[in-house]
Amino acid sequence: MKILDVCCGSRMFWYDKQESHTTYMDIRRYHEELPTGHVINVDPDIQADFRSIPFADETFDLVVFDPPHLIHAGPNSWLAKKYGTLDKNHWPDDLKRGFDECNRVLKPNSTLIFKWNEDQIKFRDVIKVFGRKPIFGDRRSKTRWSVFLKG
Repeated sequence: MKILDVCCGSRMFWYDKQESHTTYMDIRRYHEELPTGHVINVDPDIQADFRSIPFADETFDLVVFDPPHLIHAGPNSWLAKKYGTLDKNHWPDDLKRGFDECNRVLKPNSTLIFKWNEDQIKFRDVIKVFGRKPIFGDRRSKTRWSVFLKG
């Protein structure tokens, strides 16, 4: 099985941060130890933009898409450093391009897992941008997991 995490950040939700089937990708490479003792360590295998994934069509069995969800965060804020940010004027186009790229690199009959926190942009608005509904996912919490299938 080949897995791609296109916005891996510091791999927070991975139980095994070096999972052998997974290629970790992020646009950032960043390390900082904060005075609070927290460490932000974004160290992807591949440094690339989710809007232009550098892999051939139909390469992966599973793609994880957990893009930045913040449009209002100062460039030096802890949240921006930890999660990254989206451009407040172009986020719909950026997310749509990323979603399309994730689907492009998925093999037929494979799975896309999408994670979103709707603190600043509502989940329903993001799904409208994608033009597709997930087949299942968490419908109640602020941070949502959704699954899409590539037919």
